[in-house]
Amino acid sequence: MTPSLSLQAQLDRMTMPGALVEVVDAEQKKIRCLACGHRCLLKDGRRGICQVRFNDGGMLRVPHNYVGALQIDPVEKKPFFHVAPGQSVLSFGMLGCDFRCSYCQNWEISQALRDEAAGRSFTPITAEELIALGRARRTRAVASTYNEPLITTEWAVEVFKRAKTAGMLTLYVSNGNGTPEVIEYLRPWLDGYKIDLKTMQDAHYRRELGGVLQHVLDTIRWVHEAGIWLEVLTLVVPGFNDSSDELWDAARFIREVSPDIPWHVTAFHPDYKMTDRDRTPAETLARAAEIGCEAGLRYVYSGNLPGRTGDWEDTRCPGCGETLIRRRGFLVMENRLSASGGVCPGCGTAIPGIWR
Repeated sequence: MTPSLSLQAQLDRMTMPGALVEVVDAEQKKIRCLACGHRCLLKDGRRGICQVRFNDGGMLRVPHNYVGALQIDPVEKKPFFHVAPGQSVLSFGMLGCDFRCSYCQNWEISQALRDEAAGRSFTPITAEELIALGRARRTRAVASTYNEPLITTEWAVEVFKRAKTAGMLTLYVSNGNGTPEVIEYLRPWLDGYKIDLKTMQDAHYRRELGGVLQHVLDTIRWVHEAGIWLEVLTLVVPGFNDSSDELWDAARFIREVSPDIPWHVTAFHPDYKMTDRDRTPAETLARAAEIGCEAGLRYVYSGNLPGRTGDWEDTRCPGCGETLIRRRGFLVMENRLSASGGVCPGCGTAIPGIWR
């Protein structure tokens, strides 16, 4: 970074022309960004809600060649439980977000251009350098995560194309505020997509998160229909989305799309601007997991409370009930699917996922 320039000015230099754009009025240099559900209409010189995609003389400029966060994680941390269990992932994120969640756990990254208290810096890096790092560390996959990947999709695809050549899986960890155009753009290059279904109340999405519920529900359907492996997560927040009625609504919706979509229910801890409530009790997560199973979902998992929610961290065969993968937190204790190619060794039921 150059200390004499603002963070915004420095990030504006780390951009390239965007592909996810529609020209609305060429003469007036008016364009529409198609990367997320906000579908921002941008006059010349204006920025999208995310603050990192902007109209420069009728051209959409989008983030390129930097990271705001970079580390190697277990794939279970994303969380993906049906993708390469026990393997490591090169996780990268940029800066900015199209949401403003009051309990964001990565707010220093996601709100860097909205909140003066955030102030996260960045590190220039190319797609080639990222994949070279992943190969040197023998990571099985690369994931766009930490901030909202949809708003940096063009660069993610640049990274993913190189990852595919290197034999690596490609993953998105997202709020799910998508569009048909961005899912189609991602489809050839993306293996797995984790979507946060934060609440089933549209008023909460609009007031507390800065989004629209229907956009997320639509994106869940689009990702599944596109044939991209999908897992859904709900962070269960006391007094926000933890009622049995709302958990039933979430589980029923996912079941309607497909009973084979894994649903993760995870524990909240006070963070950012939501510090007025306690952590999620283990009993609440167990109740949520039971609701998921009763609703007809075949793979339901609890998270963030290792060893405290019974066997809800494990993968069990829906055919015979046999435990196939035992976990504690991010650690895989036993994996009986790796040798069988994703088939239950007890009854032969095929377990959906990416097991290779």
